[in-house]
Amino acid sequence: MKKFFLGTAMAVLMSTAAHAETIGVSMALFDDNFLTVLRNGMQDYAKTLEGVELQVEDAQNDVAKQQSQIQNFIAAGVDAIIVNPVDTDATAAMSKIAADAGIPLVYVNREPVNVDTLPEKQAFVASNEQESGTLQTKEICKMLGGKGKAVVMMGELSNQAARMRTKDIHDVIATDECKGIEIVEEQTANWSRTQGSDLMTNWLSAGLEFDAVISNNDEMAIGAIQALKAAGRSMDSVVIGGIDATQDALAAMAAGDLDVTVFQNAAGQGKGSVDAALKLAKGEPVEKKVYIPFELVTKENLEQYQAKN
Repeated sequence: MKKFFLGTAMAVLMSTAAHAETIGVSMALFDDNFLTVLRNGMQDYAKTLEGVELQVEDAQNDVAKQQSQIQNFIAAGVDAIIVNPVDTDATAAMSKIAADAGIPLVYVNREPVNVDTLPEKQAFVASNEQESGTLQTKEICKMLGGKGKAVVMMGELSNQAARMRTKDIHDVIATDECKGIEIVEEQTANWSRTQGSDLMTNWLSAGLEFDAVISNNDEMAIGAIQALKAAGRSMDSVVIGGIDATQDALAAMAAGDLDVTVFQNAAGQGKGSVDAALKLAKGEPVEKKVYIPFELVTKENLEQYQAKN
């Protein structure tokens, strides 16, 4: 009888182990507000799933470190890998490493340069960047009445999202409704609040005149707000837009400082990437591109947005 119970217990343990899934996650950077929400979204969702374990690593914005993490995940025998790429131009090599090892790979949030030629058992989960910059700039154009001067704060130029959001800005301003807007300066602040503040301080010191700040993300927009306030400029005299709808951005909007942001569902992307990784690990079909919708947020619909989110 004792042997029977031991055998039954072992069978249960083996059955549980057989259904356990381990996913290696390499994040571009832990020290980033938006990516923290993305990472927490993955981890919180994984906790609701039986037998799913995430091994999450910080690439610290280092491409070589990120490739090493992928290789370590493969050596450890993970069932799938999720990558939030440091440099979206370096993803072809990452795809090859995973494909050669036969390990499913899911890119999240930042579009890989090889998104249209991803190998089998690889996918991309994010939001369509063409929507973000377009929604943002159309709203800013409306607030300006289709004319004025604007400065553009770009994210990291090695990042596809920064390039796409900036292209969206130019495409909208080229339309008949918005062609009265002139971009007087356009520089990168690398997604950083501190660098956004420094860049705005430099522009103000140079005597640059503008009516709007169009930022590729909320962090740089908040940095711009801080610098403008420090210089004594009224927030009513400038339209400021960001992207991501972070908690800090929503607080800035409630205070009357930020005019426009675009909700990018970081937690939703995190959940979607885990789901895609688990399906690929089980041999189930997954779309090559899985998009989570954006949503425009302004002072006018802020309360409504917060009520439903």
